[in-house]
Amino acid sequence: MNERIVALGAAVAVALAVTACSGKPGAETQAAATDAVDDTDVDWQAPKTAWGDPDLQGMWPIINLISTPFQRDPKYGDRRELTDEEYAATQERLDERDARYQEEIKSNKMGMGHWAEASHHNAAARLTSLIVEPANGRFPELTARGKELAAAMSSSWTGKQFDKPTDFDTWDRCITRGLPPSMFPFNYNNGIEIQQAPGYVVVRLEMIHEARVIPVDGRPPLDPAIKQWMGASRGHWEGNTLIVETTNFNGLVGMTNVGIPGSPRGNTPTTTHMKITERFTRTSDDTMEYSMHVEDPEVLTQPWTAAYPMERDPNYQFFEYACNEDNTAVRNFITTSRYERAHAGQDK
Repeated sequence: MNERIVALGAAVAVALAVTACSGKPGAETQAAATDAVDDTDVDWQAPKTAWGDPDLQGMWPIINLISTPFQRDPKYGDRRELTDEEYAATQERLDERDARYQEEIKSNKMGMGHWAEASHHNAAARLTSLIVEPANGRFPELTARGKELAAAMSSSWTGKQFDKPTDFDTWDRCITRGLPPSMFPFNYNNGIEIQQAPGYVVVRLEMIHEARVIPVDGRPPLDPAIKQWMGASRGHWEGNTLIVETTNFNGLVGMTNVGIPGSPRGNTPTTTHMKITERFTRTSDDTMEYSMHVEDPEVLTQPWTAAYPMERDPNYQFFEYACNEDNTAVRNFITTSRYERAHAGQDK
C-alpha cells in the first residue's frame, strides 16, 4: 500500500483517538546522550495511553534551545554545560532579544525584532551544543565523496548564482526542511506536537507543517526501493522509551543550513544510505529527553549524535508557516541574479 495513504489513515486515526479519549545507537552513544540530559525523577511514574503505550502526547516546543549552538565552540573543549557565569550571560542576551520583540508589540510596528520569536518562558538551556558525540561537540569531517556532493549544492543561504529552481534547496522551495534539521530549533516556528493512536505515534512540526507518521505496530520496514523526502520511520518501545529508526531517504535533502548558531559552514549533503535513530524518553509530566544518532558513511567520516531536553507547554500554539511571501522569492532571486550577471562590470 502506498506509504502516503497509510500516513493519511494514521493521521485520521490520531484525530479520532484524540477526540475519543481526549540500527539502535551503541552503548557509548546512548550513554553520551543520557549523560547530557539525564534528570529523571526516580519517583515519577510514566503515564500510559488508554491502550497501554507510554504517553508522550502534548506540545513540546523546542524554543528553549534557541540559544544553544548546533556544534560546540572549540573554547569549551569536551565540556557539556555552561558555567553559572556563562549561563547568566546567555540569559542576558535572551532578555535583550525578548525586549526588542516586546518593544515592537508595544509600538504596534513590526521590524527586525520579530525576526526571532520571543522565548516565552525565557530560560536559556545550559548545554554548550546540541551535538554530544563526537565528545568535542563538533560536526564530523566530510568524506571525499561528501565534499564532492557538497560542492554541487546550493541554496539561498550559500548560493551566489541563481538561474533555475534547483539552485535552491528544499527549504527555500517550501517542500521540506528534512531530517535531521526538522528536529532542531530555529528563530521561529519551533513547535513540535506529539499525538498517538493505537499502533501509531505522529510528530507534528510547525515548520512547513509536516507530520511524521511513525508506525509502532511491528510492521516490517518499507521496501528499500521506495525513497521519501523525510524517509520512512518505524518505531518500537523499550520500556518507556520510544525508539524510532528512519531510513529510505531520497538523498535530495541536505543539511544546507541547520539554521541555528554553530551550524556547519557551507553545504552538508545527505544520501540514500542515511540512517537516523531517535530516542524519546519522558522523564516527568513536563520534561522529555530526546536524542538523534545519524549515520551516513558515504559522506560522513563518523556518525554523530545530538541530544537535548524538551519541555512540555500546553499553552503553545502553532502559527501559520506561509514559507515565502506570495511564493515569489525564488523567482525574484533568479530575476535579480540574471540582471546582475547581465550588468556585471558596468558603472552603476
